[in-house]
Amino acid sequence: MAAAEGFPLPRPAPASIPVRDRRKTPAKGDGTDARAEPHERRVPCCIQRRPGRGCRPAARLGRPSRRCGGGDRRRRPAAHRLRPARRPGGRTPAGASRAGADAVTAPHALTLAEAAALIAARRLSPVELLQDCLDRMAALEPRLNAVIRLLAEEATAAARAAEAEIAKAGPRSPLHGIPVGLKDIIDLAGHPTTCHSKLCLDRVAAGDAAVVARLREAGAVFPAKLATHEFAIGGPAFDLPFPPARNPWNPAHHPGGSSSGSGAAVAARMLPAALGTDTGGSVRHPASHCGLVGLKPTYGLVSRRGVFPLSFTLDHVGPMTRTVRDGALLLNAMAGHDPADPGSAAHPPEDYARDLHRGVAGLRIGFVRHFHERDMAATPEVAAALEAAAALLRAEAAEVVDVALPPLGEFAAVNRAIMLPEAASIHEAWLRERPGDYAAVTRRRLLPGMFVTGADYVAAQRRRRQLTAAVQDAFAGVDLLLCASSMDPASRIDDSPEVERTYPRQARTPFNVTGHPALSVMCGISGAAGLPLGMQLVGPSFSEALIFRAAAAYERAAPWRERLPPL
Repeated sequence: MAAAEGFPLPRPAPASIPVRDRRKTPAKGDGTDARAEPHERRVPCCIQRRPGRGCRPAARLGRPSRRCGGGDRRRRPAAHRLRPARRPGGRTPAGASRAGADAVTAPHALTLAEAAALIAARRLSPVELLQDCLDRMAALEPRLNAVIRLLAEEATAAARAAEAEIAKAGPRSPLHGIPVGLKDIIDLAGHPTTCHSKLCLDRVAAGDAAVVARLREAGAVFPAKLATHEFAIGGPAFDLPFPPARNPWNPAHHPGGSSSGSGAAVAARMLPAALGTDTGGSVRHPASHCGLVGLKPTYGLVSRRGVFPLSFTLDHVGPMTRTVRDGALLLNAMAGHDPADPGSAAHPPEDYARDLHRGVAGLRIGFVRHFHERDMAATPEVAAALEAAAALLRAEAAEVVDVALPPLGEFAAVNRAIMLPEAASIHEAWLRERPGDYAAVTRRRLLPGMFVTGADYVAAQRRRRQLTAAVQDAFAGVDLLLCASSMDPASRIDDSPEVERTYPRQARTPFNVTGHPALSVMCGISGAAGLPLGMQLVGPSFSEALIFRAAAAYERAAPWRERLPPL
């Protein structure tokens, strides 16, 4: 695809691109409806430049990227299959490391783990990786509307510093020099945290969120603040300062939410990883609809200090990546006790990638069929994808058995009765004084919280304890749970009634209520729309390493990792 013309992200000013430069709301329903078939992993022609010439900050933002017509439909080479160091004529191949070893083509297409290995081996520069990601953003925006604020100059300075430090002493961690996107309700020092809202356009963060500080300490680079649903509770809306993010698999469809820009940016290979937040499923929803790996960690494992709250007792921060290994590596840096967050858990550090090779042999997995068969009937293709996933796990030597939990509707009712009054307590002044500054969908979702009584809230918290105990009891007989994520593929973004109908049709909310860790991973492709389908793996509290282990085994055995959006 040729680069989009008129890309409204100019070369960076000394600090960053003003928020108002990105306020462009396309006509409702804008976007292609062409349903190109998804294909195997591409090898796009890389942007040609000699070593050292990719160091200019956002040097060509707005220009068409130099790409071959139609791309290369072969699978992208793994790190050990990189091209030879010299091309005919003696010129250094594009993307070659400063050490002059092998060429790294299309760095933006590398996974986090692949990029980290090449950086550690001095075969890829953090500056080259960042520049290729910036070029990718320039090529695809504003078609996807994933980026709210581009921080090219600041990120380039950080990438150069990482390059110098790695050359001198080696990488601090696998994240050193890796670009990571931030959902724009997460504070980044010196930049607005807009929450995708008119109400917060000038709300500049005094410091980093705790999770950003941990990633910065690990060496991560932050090139962009990403789109979200307004205050992480609205839906795709066209009456906000920024347009809603779109699904890379088909931009006429939504990408899920509320971490919509994070899902779109990672799936489109703009960034290798991003952070999202999850109060009722908002990491796992876009992960499901964009074909990613999205984890809602155990409640309290990742600090929420510096993240604009939606619901004090339901909010989580989680990683969104292309692969299971990438998610584990990102969580390694994110997790940790924060005494300044009242909900933070004093859990000892772990290596969440330690068991990725072990497979699922000997694991007993409980299949929660009634969520998608009786409680909320999924579409036939979603149900078939879940059955195929269970069969594949059996073929990998796991034991899969049916288990029963309380009805899905009970979890959803408790989630609403807790989230809505907690959200109303945060937004009460604005709802009274500036209700017209919210998007209509956000206002409609927030206002009912003003009428939930104290007695209803207390009753919901009591029922929550019972539901949590019921899920915990299930783990007495199984190691993990398998269940649906969304009951439908993503709908068209301009079909408001269908968006409203399908958004609540999901099985993610139960694990916000109980606090158990839950991961979404791709388990199929919708035949009708060519859009990803997702499933969840859920474990006992603080069992993230076990969930990653099972998800990695499924990922290796299933074909979905090699399927890409047809961009």
